[in-house]
Amino acid sequence: MPEDFVVTPWEVVGEVDYDRLIEKFGTSRIDDALLERFRKLAGELHLMLRRRIFYSHRSLNWVLTEYERGNPFVLYTGRGPSGHTHLGHLMPWIFTRWLQEKFNAKLLFQLTDDEKFLFKPELTLEDTRRFAYENALDVIALGFDAKKTEIFLNTEYIKSQYRLALKVAKRTTFSTAKAVFGFKNETNIGLIFFTSMQSAPCFLESERQGKAVPVLIPCAIDQDPHFRITRDAAPHLGYPKPALIHCKFFPSLLGGGKMSASKPESTIYTTDSPSGARRKIMDAFTGGRETARLQRKLGGNPSVCSVYQYLYYIFEDEDEKIKQRHRACTGGELLCGECKQYLAEKVERFLIEHQKRREKARDVLEDYMVRD
Repeated sequence: MPEDFVVTPWEVVGEVDYDRLIEKFGTSRIDDALLERFRKLAGELHLMLRRRIFYSHRSLNWVLTEYERGNPFVLYTGRGPSGHTHLGHLMPWIFTRWLQEKFNAKLLFQLTDDEKFLFKPELTLEDTRRFAYENALDVIALGFDAKKTEIFLNTEYIKSQYRLALKVAKRTTFSTAKAVFGFKNETNIGLIFFTSMQSAPCFLESERQGKAVPVLIPCAIDQDPHFRITRDAAPHLGYPKPALIHCKFFPSLLGGGKMSASKPESTIYTTDSPSGARRKIMDAFTGGRETARLQRKLGGNPSVCSVYQYLYYIFEDEDEKIKQRHRACTGGELLCGECKQYLAEKVERFLIEHQKRREKARDVLEDYMVRD
């Protein structure tokens, strides 16, 4: 398979072919039958399922069967706190919030301050801790249930996780870690061990309850390599394999694939001012023509347009409206400036409300945090 794109937990380069990524990682596509199971159990489908933004999985049928048998699953996801939260991070969390509500599920949210300290030479442990607590505010602002949500920093919840991490580490060879992650002799030994820490929450609830508790991990597909190792180790340790549901990457405002935290103009942060977000959107890459006359004559190309993709992924819930916008763009009825203005208003409203909830989250932060 030609390696014209790279997807690892720490790097995404090039234009990602999601169909090929399924083949490369060995995951399964979410098909119509699986979507129908979701619809029956949840009563509806989230737009990220309807639009195949969450498109790939491991053992999803199994975890739904366990749910039907009265053995509910625990949700597990997280964040590597190396900076402020942007909309690309929020996307899978919004979906996880929906899963919590529809399936009455407990959530374990791991903030991997240790990983980012190990991976980013410029960051201190104080930096990653500060970003972790800032990121936690964004999680809480999305409306997760405090009685069913545990948020923790690895460095502050190490006692509860370390024994589990050791069990995974003992079952994982260096050659496996090198093959999965591309580690080299220059890689620090902390990163080589880290996948064991990311595995630990998969087994935490089983340890607590003294029985096999199913776990479902909503995440971007670049995190799958960690959990391939977890799933290989699980049967040897007497735990169920965690199930995963993978999403695609949130698009860049600059066009050409995934947004990048190293390019602030490529995404919108939850800490951006509404006016600053509007400016980014008005400067965004579109699928429009060189002139308004050509646009009206030939139509635009929404498949490469970051503005359309922002609406498609998060900001236009109604399917008929997104279809109408697609038709109007390709038919030349809609100009890019109009579409940018439409998105900018939606994003501004979202940021104003989210930032209000984010500030209120400071008062209830301790209701969510767990430490040992």
